[in-house]
Amino acid sequence: MTIFIAGICGFVGTSITRFLLEQRPHLQIVGIDNFSRAGTFTNQQILTKLGVKVFHGDVRENSDLAALPKLSWVVDAAANPSVLAGVDGKASTLQTVQNNLYGTVNQLELAAQNNAGFTLLSTSRVYGIKALQEVPLIVKDDAFKLDIDRVGPIKGLTANGIAEDFSTEAPISLYGSTKLSSEILALEYKEIYKIPVYINRCGVLAGAGQFGRPDQGIYSFWINAYQKKRPLKYIGFNGQGHQFRDCFHPRDLARLLLKQMDAGTAGPSRCNLGGGLDNGMSLLQLSKWCHDRYGAHEITHSAQERLFDVPWVAMDTSRATSEWDFKLDVSLHDILTEIAVHAEQNPNWLEVSGL
Repeated sequence: MTIFIAGICGFVGTSITRFLLEQRPHLQIVGIDNFSRAGTFTNQQILTKLGVKVFHGDVRENSDLAALPKLSWVVDAAANPSVLAGVDGKASTLQTVQNNLYGTVNQLELAAQNNAGFTLLSTSRVYGIKALQEVPLIVKDDAFKLDIDRVGPIKGLTANGIAEDFSTEAPISLYGSTKLSSEILALEYKEIYKIPVYINRCGVLAGAGQFGRPDQGIYSFWINAYQKKRPLKYIGFNGQGHQFRDCFHPRDLARLLLKQMDAGTAGPSRCNLGGGLDNGMSLLQLSKWCHDRYGAHEITHSAQERLFDVPWVAMDTSRATSEWDFKLDVSLHDILTEIAVHAEQNPNWLEVSGL
């Protein structure tokens, strides 16, 4: 089997490639990356040593995909994953749409031409901002928690978190809307070309080697910055740091990808993946974890709200658990420890990864 991974030198692309090869050394894996993010060249060296063929190219350019070998599966892990993409002055709206949507179209064409399966790594940010801001919450143990007594009337909100039928009504950000559009197109290609298509809506992925930025790799950024005593601030939601995000490790994602590839067309096309209610924490809780490891560090506060920010995200993974036996083998404690050890071994990681 030959697997193509777009965005292979990013944190997720590199992590799932390493795990896939650990589990099945006979796999042939090729990938493409435009090396637009600092830190990707470091990952290229890691992958090359594993025998992975990495092409320098851009998924927005069909010609960059023309030299690939015959493929069995296409994994779209290429995107500008920031909820602020297109509005933060670092990339235009057109660049964001071209990268996150047009790039997916080119990969869908690639899958169709090869009669290959296609996996889209989508995101929890396809869910509506207003709907997420209206989730009933309480503050408990230094974090926003789901108010179970008021869950019932809200479609797609369960006692386990956000399910697949939760609202996707705009606004959802350019990042979220391009991913949602990519999902729809992927399902159309599935019907037209009769190829296997799987859409995995991922919550926060976290682990060692993640590029630490506050708008993307929040766990990695926070631990690295805290250790170096860099300025940190709780922003929005009364500036108390109660905002909550679940998280899971790319190894658990990769384990599911193998099951989907083995299944072919069997199984649901769209699933939520994440840590759920129990595998996540608030910024305040994360700061206390850092305090226990690194000592005191002052964190400032601002009640000013940020564009597209939401107070709480936890994915209900019941469908993935039922259909794919999805489970978390990497605990929250192990994820945090792994990031911390990497931060200690790489004291300049924030600079290396482009902060």
